[in-house]
Amino acid sequence: MIEAIVFLPLVGAILAGLISLVGARGRNPGGDTVDHHDAHGDAHAATAHDSHGHDDHHISEPPAAGSRAAELITTILLIVSAGLSWVVLVDVGFMHHDARITLLSWINSGDLQIAWSLRVDTLTAVMLVVVNTVSALVHFYSIGYMDEDPNCPRFFGYLSLFTFAMLMLVTSDNLVQMFFGWEGVGLASYLLIGFWYRKPSANAAAIKAFVVNRIGDFGFSLGIFAVFMLIGSIDFDTIFSAAPGLTGKTVHFLAWDVNALTLICLLLFMGAMGKSAQFLLHTWLPDAMEGPTPVSALIHAATMVTAGVFMVARLSPLFELAPDAQAFVMFIGATTAFFAATIGLVQNDIKRIIAYSTCSQLGYMFVAMGAGAYSVGMFHLFTHAFFKALLFLGSGSVIYAMHHEQDIRNMGGLKDRIPYTYFVMVIGTLSLTGFPLMAGYFSKDAVIESAYVSHNPFAYYGFLMTVIAAGLTSFYSWRLIFKTFHGKPHDRAHYQAAKESPIWMLIPIGVLAVGSILAGFPFKELFTGHGVEEFFRESLKMRPHIIEDMHHIPETIGFLPTAMMIGGFVMAWLFYIRRPYLPVQLAREHQMLYQFLLNKWYFDELLDLIVVRPTKWLGRFLWKKGDGFVIDGFGPDGVSARVLDVTRNVVRLQTGYLYHYAFAMLMGVAGLITWFMFGVGGQ
Repeated sequence: MIEAIVFLPLVGAILAGLISLVGARGRNPGGDTVDHHDAHGDAHAATAHDSHGHDDHHISEPPAAGSRAAELITTILLIVSAGLSWVVLVDVGFMHHDARITLLSWINSGDLQIAWSLRVDTLTAVMLVVVNTVSALVHFYSIGYMDEDPNCPRFFGYLSLFTFAMLMLVTSDNLVQMFFGWEGVGLASYLLIGFWYRKPSANAAAIKAFVVNRIGDFGFSLGIFAVFMLIGSIDFDTIFSAAPGLTGKTVHFLAWDVNALTLICLLLFMGAMGKSAQFLLHTWLPDAMEGPTPVSALIHAATMVTAGVFMVARLSPLFELAPDAQAFVMFIGATTAFFAATIGLVQNDIKRIIAYSTCSQLGYMFVAMGAGAYSVGMFHLFTHAFFKALLFLGSGSVIYAMHHEQDIRNMGGLKDRIPYTYFVMVIGTLSLTGFPLMAGYFSKDAVIESAYVSHNPFAYYGFLMTVIAAGLTSFYSWRLIFKTFHGKPHDRAHYQAAKESPIWMLIPIGVLAVGSILAGFPFKELFTGHGVEEFFRESLKMRPHIIEDMHHIPETIGFLPTAMMIGGFVMAWLFYIRRPYLPVQLAREHQMLYQFLLNKWYFDELLDLIVVRPTKWLGRFLWKKGDGFVIDGFGPDGVSARVLDVTRNVVRLQTGYLYHYAFAMLMGVAGLITWFMFGVGGQ
């Protein structure tokens, strides 16, 4: 069963890839030529997207042969995999039937002995449910959303490949196998973000995501090397059993003697910062919106960005022994939760607002990880997968209805045109903002409570930032709802043409709406109650007594997140329903602050100034001076060129005439005699 869950998406990806190749050959029987007959239209679409916020993917081409087959094959296989994942969750989580399946011997090199194994415990089972359930619904949704795209087989192949890579990551039994899945989701995200490769903005966003993640992955790989150097193994069980022996040991690193466990955890967490888009390595996530909307839902809810959270939870036995690393995790998480929420306040692209919401919610998860409440962080990951996928797919339904318009300033009044989408988007918003009895209410409040009771040096900072972020989240979430679905329509033509999406798109968001409600209370006791130890057992290393302490916080502290949620809703209602002139007036009065937030704290500009420009200058210097002047100047254009010049002139002496050679010999003999008579020879 486990093998089927993991490898069915790979089978779907391979079949969809073969169908895509056959379809490409059918459109281009002459070989590797690109369809240029619609290049002008594509350029126009790209321009429209960049300047007006359109998610244009209309291409005047017929669908590829086998598109429907690729859609159905990949979707059915994912649905089967998702159903089996729920069976495994019951079997592993409640029946305590953990599994360890060795598939083959992978790497054997000296002390490095790696077997390709599937590790299935409760932590893995939870991730299998999240990944496969959301991915199956995204596949189903994409059948309707991508119906006009001629490259559907390639798209569905990439989606299934993305899912398979994430499944390899969460079922890994060692760090190298985890790194394989880690890089696999990076590759798949690059392919999907740049799926519409004829758009320069999509290509730029894909490259940006790939490069920024390489920075984090470099730290992750160094962490793996450090683990192997100090322990001699990268197998999880061996690492966890040997980790207590590293307590107090130091490593000489860059002229410092650093605590070994702290160094390892910080390097590993650097990888999580890149994958999960945390503060300083977050800049790729909003630009990832250049991909199709289903891709955004899959990246933000179930796959790539959750990889970092899962990795920290999996390595909780290491982080529990490194309190300084835990403090850093909480600091980064709390900072991310706050700053991403502030940026979301003023964004106008419907997908970017939700993207910054994801960034902020990931910060919440890392706050719980830093507090040592790993099950609480996983609980928020679990609930977040449902309501964030709902919000992204719901926004896709809005974009579809508005003829691919993404700017909420051009919307308004849509609740009368697409009431079903409005209803489910409200459910997703209630869950995201932490409305009582919704899924997000239980997990978000638990994160804030864990920060309050933790003994982390940044506990108060983490608590304060997450509480403030709760109010900001409520404000920008309801701002999106009010500007999109309420008020007067700003684009009358698109408003009149708006209608509900196809049934392929409505069914998945309906299922996710149910999940946004039921993923909370029924699972509360398993993740944040007294049943945590029995449910997760050895798959997580929890800080002692933190769950118990969370149940004894003051009532005022427990009610504070709800109060912030209500305050955010009231402010959004006042600004965008009661007195809609206030946002414009405030933006004019506080122009500097508004521009600061609108330009995303100028992180892109700072990174361009500090990193990109010096790197480009160095590259150009090495190209022009190092390669061009030194290597080429003294090599091919210097010594080598002079040798060629000399040989060309010498070759001219070889005329083939006998009397020329006789004359040369005579001159040589004469010269030799002269040297002996008057030169050194004579003396």
